[in-house]
Amino acid sequence: MLSAKTVRKDILEMIHAAGSGHPGGSLSLVEILIHLYSKEMNVNPKKPNWQERDRLVLSKGHGAPALYSVLARMGYFAPEMLNTLRKFNSPLQGHPHMQSLPGLDCSTGSLGQGLGIAAGIALGLSMKDSKARVFCILGDGELQEGSNWESAMSAAALKQTNLIAIIDRNHIQLDDSVKNILPVSPLEEKWKAFGWEVVTCDGHDYKDLERAFSVKTDKPLVIIAETVKGKGVSFMENTSLWHGKATNKEELAKALLEVEATENSGLS
Repeated sequence: MLSAKTVRKDILEMIHAAGSGHPGGSLSLVEILIHLYSKEMNVNPKKPNWQERDRLVLSKGHGAPALYSVLARMGYFAPEMLNTLRKFNSPLQGHPHMQSLPGLDCSTGSLGQGLGIAAGIALGLSMKDSKARVFCILGDGELQEGSNWESAMSAAALKQTNLIAIIDRNHIQLDDSVKNILPVSPLEEKWKAFGWEVVTCDGHDYKDLERAFSVKTDKPLVIIAETVKGKGVSFMENTSLWHGKATNKEELAKALLEVEATENSGLS
């Protein structure tokens, strides 16, 4: 059983060891990634390049620490490697680099590019009559990039039912709240206008995530997952201050105590 507590502790410890990274947007992803790899995606850690596997594109590549933790805990590589994050010659780069690490389906980090890549992968799979699906995780601030909407329009026109987008809607980006920089709301109406099936859920609730992913549709599906930036650490929650900042020793100790005190959530 993979627990959110374990993943959050991994995130905090590896970013602290690196001295740099993105804790806020990594912590908001935890339950989404656990649900995908534990319940939703058809993958095999022992065969990371299995042709019929489902694919994941982490378009918000700065959330890589969360993905690395889940991959390690699922058996793609040794968890002992996690504290090599961002260090010289480590396969755990600051943003995902697919040639460096098993389990990565796409190199990402340049915001606004992931959905187009995911749509291209999905199109290629469908042309091969593969039943594999492609999941793409985007940040809500990232939706300010116009390339997302070109990809959304194309995917709807091509009726890409093997493409699922997940919006990590934590409402905060690098410098401030999304609404104060460049509002992207109303998201539901926008995605519907672009021809997608839209479901909104609590991105920290496993049952609600399962409900969202179970929706059947003849359109590409987008799941708007309402999340909390910095989830699980009180002084990191709902603030841009911890978008790209590592903890000092005292802050790490406080954060780990808070995470340890939370309910040991996980999937059976």
